[in-house]
Amino acid sequence: MTAESPRKPLAFMASGMRDELIELRRAIHREPELAFQEKQTAEKLEHALRNFGIRDIRRVAGTGIVARIPGSERGAPVIAIRGDIDALPIKEETGLPFASQRDGVMHACGHDVHATWAVGAAALLADRPARGDTIIVLQPAEEIGRGAAAMIEAGALDDVAVIFGGHVDRRFELRQVVADSGPLAASADTFEIELVGQGAHAARPHEARDPIVAAAAVVTALQTIVARRLNPATPGVVTVGQINAGNAPNVIPDRAILRGTIRAVDPESRKLMLDELRRLTESIAAAHGVSASVDVPEGTPPLVNDEGAVAWSREAVARVLGREALVPLGFLNLAGEDFAYYLEKMPGCFLRIGAREPGGKPIPAHSPRFYPAEDSIVIGALVLAECARVAAAQAT
Repeated sequence: MTAESPRKPLAFMASGMRDELIELRRAIHREPELAFQEKQTAEKLEHALRNFGIRDIRRVAGTGIVARIPGSERGAPVIAIRGDIDALPIKEETGLPFASQRDGVMHACGHDVHATWAVGAAALLADRPARGDTIIVLQPAEEIGRGAAAMIEAGALDDVAVIFGGHVDRRFELRQVVADSGPLAASADTFEIELVGQGAHAARPHEARDPIVAAAAVVTALQTIVARRLNPATPGVVTVGQINAGNAPNVIPDRAILRGTIRAVDPESRKLMLDELRRLTESIAAAHGVSASVDVPEGTPPLVNDEGAVAWSREAVARVLGREALVPLGFLNLAGEDFAYYLEKMPGCFLRIGAREPGGKPIPAHSPRFYPAEDSIVIGALVLAECARVAAAQAT
């Protein structure tokens, strides 16, 4: 079979395996769990792996799972496949017969599918191994941006040469896959600015050093970072999403707090925007006679796909679905994705896998009505397993 010869993925996967995977996904969906609380989810996934004949399984990072599938050649490159497993604090409104049974918690981003297709990929690779070992990484806490770092710190990927992962996406139909090189998601840094002045009666502003006026000036000035400091060809976002100050209309408070996010698609623009955030805030605070502190805990880095890993992914997609299945992203996603931490350590490719049924409408992730077409489970399993085979055969 050549890379141009498409297979019919639903016929290619044994119907029994497909049914098991769909039931696994539904079981996970019924009982969603938030970041680092995924105990029952991990139990379900480990049980499924063992049912598919996987024996080398260990728990890491609390609720994370790492399973190792032997390759056909000792010493060949080790490839990893990642699936994330946590849910979101969202009340489900899909009306599905297997909808969440936990009020206010939902798999609204498709992680139940990602975890399941990683198990499916494991089963396929156990049946037809890659040249080297394959590591299945079932990662907690993606939604809070801490799970990938925890898996890395635990040593789960110490001998991995290349990593692959994916995300369901209802903007694309079933059998469509995005495997683009370069930036695919943005860094996601959250900032908090505290402005401290001097409170006074609202009718005697001359006796105050007003942090609210300073906050207004800071919000306005921050909009110039993207407009006037960032290269216009480079996307970026600075958003102030929260302002807290004062308790009464006739009182000037002594402090104001602003919170927001900065998104960048490369390390250089990320640094520039963070540096400008601090410089502008401190300068404007000084001009208004208030003090300023700026706190920016490190968020997820930009997700930048490696060109070599993208080439292997595209070959894998062509083998499984035909080359016509490959479609461009068509836009730059400025959401965060903690798969980026893996790509700072090793080459890899993060795919967008179509999850819209024929005739269906796009539904945004993180919506209470979000659901992916279930056949995306099969397609994701087949594509990711083939990614591992192609990469293991060609990586050095």
